Amino acid sequence: MQSSLPPKQQRLLDYLHDRVRRDGAVPSLREAAADLGVSHAAVAQGVRTLEEKGYVRREGRYSRNLYLLNPMREAVAAQRWREVPVVGRITAGLPIYAQQEWDGSLVLDAALFRGANLFALRVQGDSMCDAGILDGDLAICEPRQYAQNGEIVVALIEAEEATVKRFYLHGDHIELRPANDRYRPVRYGFEQVLVQGKVVGIQRGPAGIDHLPTQRGRTATGMQETMNPHGARRHNQEGE
Repeated sequence: MQSSLPPKQQRLLDYLHDRVRRDGAVPSLREAAADLGVSHAAVAQGVRTLEEKGYVRREGRYSRNLYLLNPMREAVAAQRWREVPVVGRITAGLPIYAQQEWDGSLVLDAALFRGANLFALRVQGDSMCDAGILDGDLAICEPRQYAQNGEIVVALIEAEEATVKRFYLHGDHIELRPANDRYRPVRYGFEQVLVQGKVVGIQRGPAGIDHLPTQRGRTATGMQETMNPHGARRHNQEGE
């Protein structure tokens, strides 16, 4: 994709990388011109040339959002992170983004987790271990108040207890099904369950690796996982 650059273009590219490493964002053209001691027009032309050569990408023709690209034509890591809240307790009646009780935050790769208003919830217990969701994991969730049968969701039961289970809608009840033979599915009336989000990924810290189950069908390793629309896991680190 990339070739050697003339000195002026290389200077501009190096400057942009330095600013992203320092600030996490690309400066405006006006800032770049002042820092480099050149005209605004010269920086604008330099950016267009770098874009044509595959070193940077703009969101749109007139967008100010500029992304530096790695050899795979992806935004460099410093521009790809996003921070999502870890929910301490879900309060009935409030959308997830309006919850007041946070328990920290989680940094994710925005290239993998693209949904709006994502949140994370710490899993307690082993009722979903056969789906690769273990005690202490952080379930990364996309906020929504509906679900398709078989999807793994965060559900609020009786406006009090939040749980992570597979969702099934029947003619006269809702079934929340664990992924562990030691636990039985539970039936609820429609008014008892409020879906709060769909689980789209799992984040696991180093402490969880030592306690991973090794039976067939369970996760063996992996620090971060995403899920496809059918709930199957895609690992972002080798070693399952």
